[in-house]
Amino acid sequence: MARLSPEELLGRLEKGKLIPAILLLGEEPYLRDTCRMQLIERFVPEASAFEQAQTLPLLSPQQVVFLEDVEAIEKLGEKNRDEAVAQLGAYLEDPAPFTVLVVEATGLDQRMKLGKLLAEKTLVVECGLGEKVEERLASATALARVMAKDEGVEFEKGVAEDLAEFVGADLMRLKMEIEKLATYAGERKLIRRQDVGALVIAEKATTVWQLADMLASRQPKKALEFLDRLLRNGEEPLPMLGAMTWMYRKLIEASELKGVANGWQAARALGMRPEQAELALQNARKISKQRLLGGLRAFQKADDQLKRGGEDARAVMEFLVTELTAC
Repeated sequence: MARLSPEELLGRLEKGKLIPAILLLGEEPYLRDTCRMQLIERFVPEASAFEQAQTLPLLSPQQVVFLEDVEAIEKLGEKNRDEAVAQLGAYLEDPAPFTVLVVEATGLDQRMKLGKLLAEKTLVVECGLGEKVEERLASATALARVMAKDEGVEFEKGVAEDLAEFVGADLMRLKMEIEKLATYAGERKLIRRQDVGALVIAEKATTVWQLADMLASRQPKKALEFLDRLLRNGEEPLPMLGAMTWMYRKLIEASELKGVANGWQAARALGMRPEQAELALQNARKISKQRLLGGLRAFQKADDQLKRGGEDARAVMEFLVTELTAC
């Protein structure tokens, strides 16, 4: 069947026609939650396994049945896996006319029977932001503007991009930060760079710029020890990677400023507090433009590795820091 975005799913639902089976496929929980809410608002919420899909709802002419973590079927023994796939396949061949079956998976191997079955027999809704860093940031930026509109505010030019990048395109955190920023903006109804700097970036700025100095001065041992402390203290690799990527882009911006001598002069152009802008200027002088661009490529590679999973996140971050201090 066809593959749709969450926005396209909403368009299909607004037409009012019952969709027998839907696969929410992707790693992004915010997008899956959005699809669930759309379906629940459109139909009668009945969370259950797909066996209940054949049971006629008593209080409504329609029902929604959710089957979560369907990829767990692929990990069953061969006999149990084949039985589960056969049971699901039998239902999809003759779905109940009063039920919308919503199957959820973060990822499926399209070479296996389950993946092939769901790709053929369900309406697939992509609940991911894309594989490449640029795709993820572009999607997160677009969604940030939608979230802001829902909160009754808008972004100053360039701010949505900065915020999406800093949170590492983590949509759940993005939504939380926008709600906080909207409250802070109040009657102004405009989220400015200085607002993001004060409420969001300030939380990690000291940590980020401490690491920047170690990277700029090529201190791998000290940088790895610092990284180890952050990870042991509960810092998550992906948000940390987002903060580091944001930092490098700010270093590039700082390196391109003309006629600026101190942080107070750079603060407005960089959308940062003066003390942070001063650190950006200092570190930008220590790292060549070539090293900064090479760092962005290294961040993209690390982001791809962390998003795919299957690799040790600590090892990915340690290799990244080693690469940044060596280049």
